[in-house]
Amino acid sequence: MKGGHLNRFFGRHSCTLAALVLTTIFLWAGEKNPLFISLLSSEEQLKMYTPDLSVADFDSPALLNSRDQHTEEYSHSHVMEDTEEDASIKHSDSAVMDIPVRPSPERVDESTILGSSVNKQGRWVADSQRPLYSGFGCKQWLSDMWACRLTQRTDFTYEGYRWQPDNCEMRDFEGSKFLRRMQDKTIAFIGDSLGRQQFQSLLCMVSGGMENPDVEDVGWKYGLVKPRGAVRPDGWAYRFADTNTTILYYWSASLCGIQPINITDPATEFAMHLDQPPAFLSQFLAQFHVVILNTGHHWNRGKLKANRWVMHANGNPVTDRKLAEIGNAKNYTIYSITRWLDSQIPLHPGLEVFFRTISPRHFLHGDWNTGGSCDNTIPLSRGSEVLRDKSSDPVIEGAIRGTKVKILDITAISELRDEGHISRYSIKASEGINDCLHWCLPGIPDTWNELLYAQL
Repeated sequence: MKGGHLNRFFGRHSCTLAALVLTTIFLWAGEKNPLFISLLSSEEQLKMYTPDLSVADFDSPALLNSRDQHTEEYSHSHVMEDTEEDASIKHSDSAVMDIPVRPSPERVDESTILGSSVNKQGRWVADSQRPLYSGFGCKQWLSDMWACRLTQRTDFTYEGYRWQPDNCEMRDFEGSKFLRRMQDKTIAFIGDSLGRQQFQSLLCMVSGGMENPDVEDVGWKYGLVKPRGAVRPDGWAYRFADTNTTILYYWSASLCGIQPINITDPATEFAMHLDQPPAFLSQFLAQFHVVILNTGHHWNRGKLKANRWVMHANGNPVTDRKLAEIGNAKNYTIYSITRWLDSQIPLHPGLEVFFRTISPRHFLHGDWNTGGSCDNTIPLSRGSEVLRDKSSDPVIEGAIRGTKVKILDITAISELRDEGHISRYSIKASEGINDCLHWCLPGIPDTWNELLYAQL
């Protein structure tokens, strides 16, 4: 009888047991070799990398017109910020490590995903105490191209608003308090030109936009010096002597390790290691206390071609078509660097890492090179409230799930502020070119830093 029961039991459940065994083998293989995952279909990859997404979601409004983000455009910042940005990456930026990117199966800590209610539900409200620094000042750090008070723009009502979260009172930002809170600490922004805007914004905020001769340029300590023939260094670092607080920025638009394929050839292509963090980050991580990452708008074929970047994963060129798709490659990278940082946080007590969600673009009637514009100057014409519980950037939200990396969720609140872009007032743009990607400073990135401060 017992044998009969066992036979019937295994007969009924053999398919289930076989499925469990195969699933275990599959997950083990994926964890040991991230490139193994790239052999899956596009839909299977997205289910595994971004468990809350399907392929259809990439065309949904929740991703803020992901088609626009991944178009074959050359680059917004290339045209409107600085034409030399692409050429600046002519150095080794690699690290050798094998990073599993399978999402963690542990129970989700909602406080980690949402970070704090300060950047979820809430509303923009008028505030006569804004802006936090003068748009005519902060010349020590603020680039002229982002200082809209120095352009021909005449309407600055966008400066007079602050973010008010529901059920939470955000403390007013005070530069001196921030610096005391960050005493003996180093804050590192790593990302693209929008990360650089947030970096400059924070410097202006902590100084009140006033000249401070006691701030020391310490870029040389991090190798952030201008190479021969380059227009600028790969980043900047400044130390506030009174509190020994360092705030730095490193340009890494893709958050990938970049390495020349043939170091002796001036015209060499560069390996873009999707599963490796920038060498700068791995080299100096032990010296950082707060890290803020961002990426997104440089993920397009034009940018890769201009930089001569060739996708690599697991040490080899990417040959799988699905992984080579721009959206999949971006997501693969986001998951890779998030999992690597999650593995590093326990090794560096006191380290806090934030992944900032994507900053929205507001081009209407075309793109940056096809007559697109953002001429609205009426604040909050898109509405003032954010009511959603989940992030408008589900890729970042999914990547940090189950990790110690926190989300700095700025997408939905920034989506309402289309009047805050540089628009047609860019001092470097060609006729007919509008900058509906970067923001005027003072402006929206100041709020990103207030949210960062609240979460710290």
